[in-house]
Amino acid sequence: MALRCPDLPFLPGYTFNPMLGKTKFNMDPKFDFIGDGVPALVEKVRPNMFGPLSDKYPSLYPRGEVLELPSWIAFDKQILCFDAFFKETLQEVRGAPFSLRRVKIYFFLEDGTIQVIEPKVENSGIAQGTLICRHRIRFPAPMDDNFYEVVDLNVGKEVEFYGRVFKITDCDKFTRNFLNRCGIHVPDSLNIPGDPFLELRNQENARIKKRGKKKDDSLGKFLENDRKVLRFYGYWDDQETVFGYLHRLEILYYLADDTIEIREVSTEDCNKKTTFIFLHRDKIPKTYKELPMPGANCASTVLNVLGPGLQGGRFIKDPLSCGVEVTEYYCEKDLFIGSVINCYGRKLVLTDCDPYTREYYRSMYGLNSLDAIAFPEDKHAGVKVEQKERELPPWNGYGSYEDSAQNCITVEPKAPHRDFKKFLNLDRIGIDSHILRFEARMLSKIPENCTRHFVISYYLADDTIAVFERGIRNSGFDTKEFFARRSVALPNQGVYTSKPPITYKSQDMYVGATLIINSFKFVLIDADEYALRYMEIHDHQYPKANIKVIMGKIREKLRPTYKDFVAENMPKESTTIPYDTLKAKLLGILGDDFTEHEMITIARAFPGDVDLTEKYDREKIRAITLTELKRGLWDDLARLREYFLMRDPHKSGVLPRNECYIVLRACRLPLEKELVDKILQVIQKDNEGNLCYEDILNFVNRDICKLPDVEPISLKHELSCIKVIEYEKYKLINWCEFNKFLDLEDTFKEQPVNNTIERLQKNK
Repeated sequence: MALRCPDLPFLPGYTFNPMLGKTKFNMDPKFDFIGDGVPALVEKVRPNMFGPLSDKYPSLYPRGEVLELPSWIAFDKQILCFDAFFKETLQEVRGAPFSLRRVKIYFFLEDGTIQVIEPKVENSGIAQGTLICRHRIRFPAPMDDNFYEVVDLNVGKEVEFYGRVFKITDCDKFTRNFLNRCGIHVPDSLNIPGDPFLELRNQENARIKKRGKKKDDSLGKFLENDRKVLRFYGYWDDQETVFGYLHRLEILYYLADDTIEIREVSTEDCNKKTTFIFLHRDKIPKTYKELPMPGANCASTVLNVLGPGLQGGRFIKDPLSCGVEVTEYYCEKDLFIGSVINCYGRKLVLTDCDPYTREYYRSMYGLNSLDAIAFPEDKHAGVKVEQKERELPPWNGYGSYEDSAQNCITVEPKAPHRDFKKFLNLDRIGIDSHILRFEARMLSKIPENCTRHFVISYYLADDTIAVFERGIRNSGFDTKEFFARRSVALPNQGVYTSKPPITYKSQDMYVGATLIINSFKFVLIDADEYALRYMEIHDHQYPKANIKVIMGKIREKLRPTYKDFVAENMPKESTTIPYDTLKAKLLGILGDDFTEHEMITIARAFPGDVDLTEKYDREKIRAITLTELKRGLWDDLARLREYFLMRDPHKSGVLPRNECYIVLRACRLPLEKELVDKILQVIQKDNEGNLCYEDILNFVNRDICKLPDVEPISLKHELSCIKVIEYEKYKLINWCEFNKFLDLEDTFKEQPVNNTIERLQKNK
């Protein structure tokens, strides 16, 4: 800037240009050396004419007094803190020309930077926080070439930062000790003058409090006490009235909004077995007269200041709230053990509380003794109340009975409820289907219907039945669904009654049972393996599959005539007895009380040894083979002979079994593996077990001993003998095991056939 004489006016021609006569116009270097060749960024300043000369490096103290360390290491994290205030002019506030704002001034010793922060005051109405960010602050003009240093900040001084004057009133202990060690005297703390704006606000708040109608801070109370509930236990004694009883209650007090919820709980000695809401969550008034009129609970009053005469009138809010009745509600101070609450004319007595409530009253009000009191005597304890079953109107025949019953129970139609627990337990779980399938025949006066085959499936998940028909070729009936899946009512029941119809249960499904489904009569003649196995595993539910129950019934019938029964039915050559023979004997003894399913259960419990004789001989195997070759259009006998001769270089005429199997598979005969194994079993063999391949060639030659074609069969199942064994296993019953399970040894010892039975058991 240009220099001027203060006695002359600041006009052109009265100033001096400092650039006159200057020949060097280069900029001052920004770097200098500290110590032995250590470069550092410095700021060149001019001497302070109003105080001591500043150091060349303002961020460093004079050398020799401290160790030769950089300032950012020597004074790291060392901060001087001063308390100060400044006045802010308020032109728009009447009665308060200014407001006093308190700040903290931080001086960082490591680099000489300054930061000014105003502590936040709640509900101050102004933005507070960092007023001046941390940086080096210059002196006001005309000394703006210099920066504030440590010596410029002290208690009692006034500093000007960017046109705002701060009065320093105090400092912390560290600052006071640091300045004293540097030789700077720190005065005592100064008193902060009063704030006229704050005094004006306090007077206004006091005037508002005197005027009344304080607005509660419901939001703050909610945020502070949300999810905090006091729990009391009590009762309402209503035993003096007709049909009254002792109500055991649970009182919940919500601290967030001072509302109360009352629930009635059921206990073992209470006749009322249901639990319901006694009073919904709401505030309970201490005095109850009558229900308030509409608009009586309004928080404010509206006044018509012009009257009804003028058109439209003029309505304003009544600031004095004239005529408003103050209603007192129950609060936490009114609730304690032994207190009586007037709940809309009902006297509720508090007898106990939970541990949280005890701790709350102990910490808030210092109540340490909150002992529970006893309930009054229940006059109706032990008296059983007969519960009458609800009677519904008779079914009108439209829709299902369940849908009609739901329309009678509730006004709003709802779907019938199903047994969800039963559905979860008995629904399909992996390969366990929980479906009992039975083979059935129809009983009808029409002969064609008696030849039809049906599969009846019983679903355990919901006790429903579905019927499928298996069509037989050239019978005139197709394979289709005969009866859709649904519950089936038992016959000979009243239709238009108020009671639900009795439907078929799983216990009604057994081999030999007769079912009437949609006016068609079916008899169950067989069951699949899953159904038989499931009923045997759960034999406590199905007596027809419980071998202990069946044998116990037979034991009681055979006890008087056991001697004759054993003598007539004891096998002579083996230890097994045919299925039909034993069934005929038991039917003659038990009569109609014995079913086919019980006989199947006996056969499965005591299976006899199966004679594994071949069902298919050489002729049947050859007939099946020639039929399959004809179906596969195979006629390459010459190649098959060539392959056999290639495998037999010595021309012996025999080959091992595995060689013959490889040749048959290599020539790609259209035969199943099971059929090839059967062919190799019936081929002629030598003494060493080798097969004669010439016999194989003759076996598959259609020109030699022609045979008629056979019907197609399931080779994998039929030829493996599994079906034969499973079928024949239950057609023979182990006689010894059957008698042993009967456990009639006392009677059996008196019979002369005892030695024969023992001999049979030893042979087995």
